[in-house]
Amino acid sequence: MDSFIKWIGGKKLLRKEILDNFPPEQQYDRYIEVFGGAGWVLFAKEKHAKLEVFNDINGELINLYRCVKHHAEELQRELQFLFVSREQFFWMKGQLPEYMTDIQRAARFYILIKESYGCDLKSFGVRSINLASAVEMLNEVSDRLSRVVIEHHDFERLIKTYDRDRALFYLDPPYYEAEKYYSDRFGVEDHIRLKKSLNSIKGLFILSYNDCDYIRELYKDYTIIAVTRNHNLVTKNGSQQYKELIIKNF
Repeated sequence: MDSFIKWIGGKKLLRKEILDNFPPEQQYDRYIEVFGGAGWVLFAKEKHAKLEVFNDINGELINLYRCVKHHAEELQRELQFLFVSREQFFWMKGQLPEYMTDIQRAARFYILIKESYGCDLKSFGVRSINLASAVEMLNEVSDRLSRVVIEHHDFERLIKTYDRDRALFYLDPPYYEAEKYYSDRFGVEDHIRLKKSLNSIKGLFILSYNDCDYIRELYKDYTIIAVTRNHNLVTKNGSQQYKELIIKNF
């Protein structure tokens, strides 16, 4: 199934290549997505392993996932009278989440994701959206998430918590020198900290990154596979190719 949201750096266009590079299923019994986002890889299969874990550092995003998992019908009721509207979008954007219930927070964030331009959560995107159909899909998403542990931790803590010999980590961190497009801070020191965390794990990992000299040098001791995909931004001359890397320790 597809993800129910879009997210900065989402892997809709790369998920087939990522899945093609997974190890045989008998080599792992737990699957952990460390930088969850839209969860395109998670949703691509009905089940990855006996234990599945989805994590993200963004608290509003994780609140949305938890509400979809545990309270899909209540969230649908909160969303049923909303529609695509510039005025509604900016009214939602101006609300303070700390004064809302978890369901209200989730509805607000869902609308900001669905109606913003490029999923920036700030500017209204002028486009046609079948919001009713998207809201109806939440039941299906809830069923898929019913088998998934949802976490809200820094990547280093999460890796230490779930690392085992038969663990498979999929990691999709903010891309190098593209960190400004993400709402959660991630600096050069975090790229290095991530590399150090992966150096010492017992399990397997598969990592997606942008193709650049810095990342190639940082992970030169691992298997690096270059891939290309169509760029999300299409010009009048056609789609451009965007270069990415799949990195793994097996």
